[in-house]
Amino acid sequence: MTTVLIVEDEPDIRQFLRSSLGAEGYRVVESATGERATIDAGTHKPDLAIVDLGLPDLDGVEVIRRIRSWSPMPIIVLSARALEQSKVQALDAGADDYVTKPFGVGELLARVRVALRHGSRSATGRPALKLGSVTVDLEKHAVRKSGAEVHLTALEFRLLTCLAQHLGMVVTHRQLLREVWGPSHVEHTHYLRIYMKQLRDKLEEDPVRPRYLVTETGIGYRLLADDA
Repeated sequence: MTTVLIVEDEPDIRQFLRSSLGAEGYRVVESATGERATIDAGTHKPDLAIVDLGLPDLDGVEVIRRIRSWSPMPIIVLSARALEQSKVQALDAGADDYVTKPFGVGELLARVRVALRHGSRSATGRPALKLGSVTVDLEKHAVRKSGAEVHLTALEFRLLTCLAQHLGMVVTHRQLLREVWGPSHVEHTHYLRIYMKQLRDKLEEDPVRPRYLVTETGIGYRLLADDA
């Protein structure tokens, strides 16, 4: 049974999440504080964690850092902090996604399913993607659109691969710049704008209204696929 760790200090929200996740067949472990969460994460080895940022002892970002220091488990932030900077801090600390309170349970459950699939793919590998009429073979570095070969530069393919490694998840500007261009380029966000436009021009049916290479305004980008 898939285990989900809920890190939330409000009893009513914990109960609602426990009921909603339990109805979907998940086993739920609850932590009301950050210190308790770090212990429960190590004891129960959950498959996924849902973490509130406004905890009574530790900031949720610190909880994320502690879990991420030893575990690759997917982490979804569930928080009332709606500012872009709060989202960026949590995602840069190692969170995979961010849902703002108040939230719809349907959306949260969908994000949980995507995050669990991402965790599974991270372990087993993800050799190919389908983006509408585009197929991407990550192992062979081959891209085809409607059967015709699409040429991507080395940097374009590295950017696409980085997004594919976090399929369905938000990847921050800093993380993309660090992984694709290197640590000395984390402030050069104009690189991303240029190369993302080039990727959209080559891969999207309508680059102005992209379906697969999605912008998370002020935060980063998210790659979607037809089966994600």
